[in-house]
Amino acid sequence: MRRVGFGLAALALLAACESSVDRQRATLCRRAVPALAPQGTVPKILRVGSGPTHADLRVDYAVTGQATQAARQRWIVCGFGQGAELLTVITEHGPLNGAALYLLKQYYLNTPEAAAADPGASAP
Repeated sequence: MRRVGFGLAALALLAACESSVDRQRATLCRRAVPALAPQGTVPKILRVGSGPTHADLRVDYAVTGQATQAARQRWIVCGFGQGAELLTVITEHGPLNGAALYLLKQYYLNTPEAAAADPGASAP
């Protein structure tokens, strides 16, 4: 009986870790949206969900601001390695190159500005 209790506790701990990693991934991917949205627009998160593979996360969003940009829905797909390590970002225009991804990760995603601009911080 002890083994069953231990097994259930271990399973609950793994589930909690997984949801923590999922939240970190969603936060990183959402925070990338304002940096990648067209200049002069304000993004609004429509949906955060799974991407093409189990390690990917897709964020669908719309923008407001410029009349020419507002009518179109946009998306990004963030690819992750182990944990919440961001490895790739793909937009409807194609993947970010290595330099752009490096700059996004090193100088934007974990800044107070990115946290303040997170368009889905209070979204589900």
